[in-house]
Amino acid sequence: MKILLLSDTHSYLDDAILKHAAWADEIWHAGDWGQFKVYETLSALKPVRGVFGNIDGQDIRSVCRVHNRFICEGLDVWITHIGGYPGRYNPDIRQAIQARPPGLFICGHSHILKIIRDPKLNLLHMNPGAAGIHGFHKMRTMIRFEIEKGKILNPAVIELGPRIAGEE
Repeated sequence: MKILLLSDTHSYLDDAILKHAAWADEIWHAGDWGQFKVYETLSALKPVRGVFGNIDGQDIRSVCRVHNRFICEGLDVWITHIGGYPGRYNPDIRQAIQARPPGLFICGHSHILKIIRDPKLNLLHMNPGAAGIHGFHKMRTMIRFEIEKGKILNPAVIELGPRIAGEE
């Protein structure tokens, strides 16, 4: 299963994002979609799994939850927008993640790309950074990877270019 993981589009989609979406079997979005047209455009291309973020309105909240936990190809996955990081998980989820850790924990919100292992909970944490043009990040980013028999394979960071055209 080929996964394209993005977050914090803040109503922005461009040809670079759509090109990478064509590669994927599924698109996962970790919140702050912005306008509903982002969801509509992506879900017209591929199956979409996602969560709503703190900027998202009722339209996104009607199709996405605050937490999305599911099994994909034998891997327990948990996506939420504001999740924190290993050792510093959001207090709202800390007890639940410690009681039953997923194999892959995904969040957005910070606009900071991270792929790190939590050795205490034996999980992999991913934050794809921000694919949109709003925020403080300098480089627009996403992550792609594959899941096969419960394993994450071939993770790769995708740099989409600077947040502001002409900025390097």
